[in-house]
Amino acid sequence: MAYDKFNVLRSTAVPLPIENIDTDQLIPARFLKATERVGFGDNLFRDWRYNPDNTPKKDFVLNNPIYSGKILVGGKNFGSGSSREHAAWAVYDYGFRCVVSSFFADIFKNNCLNIGVLPVQVSAEFADKVFTAVLANPNTELEVDLDAQTISILGTDEKESFDISPYKKHNMLNGFDDIDYLQSIKTEIEDFATKLPF
Repeated sequence: MAYDKFNVLRSTAVPLPIENIDTDQLIPARFLKATERVGFGDNLFRDWRYNPDNTPKKDFVLNNPIYSGKILVGGKNFGSGSSREHAAWAVYDYGFRCVVSSFFADIFKNNCLNIGVLPVQVSAEFADKVFTAVLANPNTELEVDLDAQTISILGTDEKESFDISPYKKHNMLNGFDDIDYLQSIKTEIEDFATKLPF
């Protein structure tokens, strides 16, 4: 399933300075029945966003109109817990294209990379600077440059580099999932196959 190409993302951010956010909070298990990657955004952080009567909880950041954007900034150990792909789907379907944290659970991180959400792991010190800037001024913009592998707090001199595998970087720059990548090199695969001795 192809997704939007990711090159440079410049956006305001939604701050969620909570550590150890697990995948059951991202998308509760009762919403895992669907098999298509649509509709999960409505239930992202469902139990934190809504009361039992389905009214929004006013004190949760996604219900606060002063915060918006395509970047979610989370606390350390983001996406821990079960390996459910639906957690990454919910983040994408809600509209986030980048999650920033000082540490990601590996499976969640890879699930994000497979569907077009860029997990940007930064130092704890830089994460604190991002939280401080965004909480002080919700209009603060971040710039995430995938090609340069940098994240910047615009309007300041604060910038940090981040790591990403070359393969995943290539795919995100082109909007490829793993199948799209194989299709993009179909001719090379066919040429290689003709040279096999069997």
